Amino acid sequence: MYNYQILVEYDGTKFVGWQIQKNGLSIQEILQKAIRKITKSKPSIFGSGRTDAGVHSVGQSAHFKIKNRIKNLKNFTKSINFFISKYSISVLKTVKKPLNFHARHSAVKRTYKYYIINRKSPLSLDKNRAWHVKKKLDIKLMQQGAKLLKGTRDFSTFRSSSCGAKSPIKTIEIVRIKKISKKIEITFTSKSFLQQQVRSMVGCLKYLGENKWSLKYFKNSLISKKRSMCAPPAPACGLYLYKVNY
Repeated sequence: MYNYQILVEYDGTKFVGWQIQKNGLSIQEILQKAIRKITKSKPSIFGSGRTDAGVHSVGQSAHFKIKNRIKNLKNFTKSINFFISKYSISVLKTVKKPLNFHARHSAVKRTYKYYIINRKSPLSLDKNRAWHVKKKLDIKLMQQGAKLLKGTRDFSTFRSSSCGAKSPIKTIEIVRIKKISKKIEITFTSKSFLQQQVRSMVGCLKYLGENKWSLKYFKNSLISKKRSMCAPPAPACGLYLYKVNY
């Protein structure tokens, strides 16, 4: 038996998410069909995380196991990309891994990035790839709020009601906000996240930046552990799975 990892980039706009679902086309389904066609076997593919509908990736990691060794990894990668060429999905690399490697369970760190375009004019190039916010945002206030999110705590406020995680306690290692011209980049790094946690935190930071919330209210929302105290989650279009570390 051989174990292989693939690194995947995709535009999630037209998909129901990473995971195979009955109600539409997923990234996992497309990749799995291509790999099964090439290998003439029926391996299952496992991703590092389930990105929701509309969420993008520049560094999704997945793995699959097959009985026969892949002789040429570069040619294998080319073959996958040939079969999925009509979709906005690209396999960047195929790597041979030890049998105990698991794309999800072996991960020690995940980084997500969220992009906001802060201007009045509508989006063209970044449409469906960033959140368009017309009202000018107070970046310094958002950065102060971001500092409060760092560390180990109960993140129940930012947890989706359908989240299946056993515990709401997570450790966020990095929360960084930077602005280049009209583009705001928010970076989050943690071993794992709750369902909708990143988008919920961005929604609250946006309320802070618009001065709808004070820093005190933002802090109270965080420590309340109540979903009802959360701002509306940011749309999926601005979220990217950026990198998975092992």
